[in-house]
Amino acid sequence: MTDPEEIWRGAAYRHPTPWTTEFPPLSLSAMFEQSAARHADKPLIDFLGRHYSYAETLDGANRVAAGLKALGYGPGDRIGLFLPNVPHYLAAYFGILKLGATVVNFSPLYTVEELAHQVEDSGTRALFTLSASALLPTALKVLDQSSVERLIVGSVAGVLPAAKSLFYRLFRGRETTKRPDDPRIIAFSQLIANDGTGDHTAVDPLKDVAVIQYTGGTTGTPKGAMLTHQNLSANARQVEGMDPDPGGEDRIIGVLPLFHVFANTCVMNRTVANGGTIVLLPRFDGGQVLAAIQRTRATALPGVPTMYQALLSHPKLAGADLSSLKYCISGGAPLPAEVKAKFEAATGARVIEGYGLSESSGVVSCNPYAVDGKLGTIGQPIPGTHVRLVDKEDPTRAPPDGESGEIVVRGPQIMKGYWNRPDADAEVFVDGWLRTGDVGEIDGEGFIRVVDRLKDMIAVSGFKVFPSQIEAVLYKHPAVKEALVIGVPDAYRGEQPRAYVTLNDGMAATPEELKDWLNPQLGHHERIDRVDIRLTLPKTLVGKLSRKELVAEVKAGG
Repeated sequence: MTDPEEIWRGAAYRHPTPWTTEFPPLSLSAMFEQSAARHADKPLIDFLGRHYSYAETLDGANRVAAGLKALGYGPGDRIGLFLPNVPHYLAAYFGILKLGATVVNFSPLYTVEELAHQVEDSGTRALFTLSASALLPTALKVLDQSSVERLIVGSVAGVLPAAKSLFYRLFRGRETTKRPDDPRIIAFSQLIANDGTGDHTAVDPLKDVAVIQYTGGTTGTPKGAMLTHQNLSANARQVEGMDPDPGGEDRIIGVLPLFHVFANTCVMNRTVANGGTIVLLPRFDGGQVLAAIQRTRATALPGVPTMYQALLSHPKLAGADLSSLKYCISGGAPLPAEVKAKFEAATGARVIEGYGLSESSGVVSCNPYAVDGKLGTIGQPIPGTHVRLVDKEDPTRAPPDGESGEIVVRGPQIMKGYWNRPDADAEVFVDGWLRTGDVGEIDGEGFIRVVDRLKDMIAVSGFKVFPSQIEAVLYKHPAVKEALVIGVPDAYRGEQPRAYVTLNDGMAATPEELKDWLNPQLGHHERIDRVDIRLTLPKTLVGKLSRKELVAEVKAGG
């Protein structure tokens, strides 16, 4: 086969920015300041109808930086964000970075134990959160049970449009928790009660860690990926360079959680770099998403496959005008062909599948936006990104000719390493290449196909079975809405594939019918022992189906 790098260097590369493009060192704070200088009066944030311009958001970030400095924080300190998608997030994020400190992202859905563990592991000194009852009680317990020194608490009502703010205070007060009178706890409004002036330490984009991003991981305890300023700013510029019309209208729906690396790069950093507007939504609600697209004439909707499936099932979809949408970037999990086809038919938008990891700042490869990609692939590497395959058993050598191999990656967006985990670094890096743990193939046109994850492969009588290939067949059945296949212990064969599915609304099928339909389409070793039909399947914090949680449930007898 032709060397894929020769393909990507040539005319067969389908992205508008050349694959050989280099991305000079740039800090995230400098990237934001440059955009704010160019687009001062343009709205950066549309939060439920209230607009915050680039200049206003930069002023907020400057005030956060000055406030943190006055409290004694400075370069190298780790400061956490325990926040949903609210305007506080952007001001705090860029304010922490302007200080020369490091952002630590925490999911708003974490339990006390999960949050406390990652706070301790990262050495987080201060934590931003909200007065929401879903957040503040957890943060207060962590304040008492960990070494975190201070909570900085914002108010949702304070950033809403006036009418909605009044409604929130009058009718949704039960959803907030009063901030205790404790010297360790201050209001966000108090932190930013300054003029935002002051000198801040210059950062080294190549060396200084901007974000510690904890990985979801497939097994074991999450690890903190250290992402430098250059990792994240380069990935933002790489993604920005995928758009064939970078100077055109740019209003992106920000419903993916900003604490997650996918949204951090593809919603926030990329939009800041491009001078666009983020239509920020605190959580996913199908009706709110459809209404926000229509109200703002949004042009892009990044999401995970389950989100597109939920919108397809929403009763308001048929009457919604989504004609403004140009691109819908799908990531986080394989995109079923049926979901892609149905969503494109319903909206007229192009649904584009991409691929990335926490360790790669978000994005490694993507199908082209404006020209035809390849269904079922993760596209070609984005500019400046090297991808190759290595042997599944020995990553120091190439796979045998014609066989799949583990995908390894190198580029400006690849993490510095894991926080305090040199042992993990030694396992994941081979000669400077990041091992992804994903098994893939690269075709003659340089398109990459993910076959499965190494850790997900099912060993059946010594043969390797890829669960995603069985799931792809299941999705062709009209009754199947979601599907996961896992290996269960088998005394004779070692492991046996088993399928778990949910059904589309209004559709009916029995486990026996699905099994009898599926198995004749599979190889002998791929055949399942049974199908379990469930009302729901476990999902991760960003809404993608979670094989890891399903395996844990089944082992526990669920």
